[in-house]
Amino acid sequence: MEQVQYHQEQMLPELKDLVKKGLFSPVEVKGIVKRRTAFETSLVRRVADRADFLRYVQYEMGLEALRRKRLQRLKIKSLVPSISDYAIIRRQYYIFERAVRKFKADVSLWTQYIELARQNGARGLVGRLCARALQLHPNAPSLSLLSASHEVVQGSPSSARSLLQRGLRFNPESVELWTEYVKMELGYIEGLRRRWDLLGIQDGANAPGIPGENNQARQQVLDGAVVRAVIDSATKSLPVIEMFKSLHDLLRICTSPLVPSLTSHLLELMRNTLRSSPEAMMLRADIMLDGASDSDAFVDRLKVANEELTGAIMDLGPRMSYLYSQWIDNWVSRLKGDNAELAEYLQLSLRKVVRREGDPR
Repeated sequence: MEQVQYHQEQMLPELKDLVKKGLFSPVEVKGIVKRRTAFETSLVRRVADRADFLRYVQYEMGLEALRRKRLQRLKIKSLVPSISDYAIIRRQYYIFERAVRKFKADVSLWTQYIELARQNGARGLVGRLCARALQLHPNAPSLSLLSASHEVVQGSPSSARSLLQRGLRFNPESVELWTEYVKMELGYIEGLRRRWDLLGIQDGANAPGIPGENNQARQQVLDGAVVRAVIDSATKSLPVIEMFKSLHDLLRICTSPLVPSLTSHLLELMRNTLRSSPEAMMLRADIMLDGASDSDAFVDRLKVANEELTGAIMDLGPRMSYLYSQWIDNWVSRLKGDNAELAEYLQLSLRKVVRREGDPR
């Protein structure tokens, strides 16, 4: 119990400061001491549980939120920070530090510790924690993602790239890591594009003082050569439908001018990589119809997609036939009100397939 008493003594200056500022009453401070003593007692048991640490942290987070709320309400401003301004957050770090030392193998604890530091803007601490966590858990994709994200925020894309590449060496089958790698390279290119625009360097133009071969390399980067190379590596390392779906979902929400060309590249890769996959055929059809807001373009794309699907049924068998019928039913229900003729075209197409297969439906 000496350790519990030590922690009681350590919190006294902070609690006195809270009372002095009028943020907590003496009665409330006694309650804080009682709760913290109970938590500390639970942590010095012979067999402490990770849940004890987490409950303790959650209590301190609530306490800090209340302190900030009262600080704002009372409009207390001080040019010189006092101990109560940082003590509760520092205690949260201390609790997590003890937790990760005791449960080194628990990746989720490291992740929560890093997230806490990130939310509080403790960038230096985040970097140190990421390095420690990755050293212990090189096979944890979530830690590679957190570390790379931190480096991007720090303005160090090269370090983020290295971390993702390292993570992929340990986790080559992580769809999430590959997708994040593509996302980072896309963001890097758009950052370069904005920077060069500010400098007055237009796409395809030679930059003053830069050799011609460097201008050519720059243009290749802007045209997406690096992103395409990463997509190639991702789909080669992980040639499964989940990889293509994840990359497509990323491109759907991306605003880069490279999206149309990258989407076409992804379609071609999928055609060559997953030739015998009915699910890949259906995904190709969905990608072809993505973003076709213009009515003429939509009709043309829908017909092309439909022809590709019906042509694949003979080769890919019952599974393809089943997925195609679902696809038709979905589109017919969506088109009936606005485009009855197109809905009828799809229904007729399905009936032809059914007759060709000898289905009595």
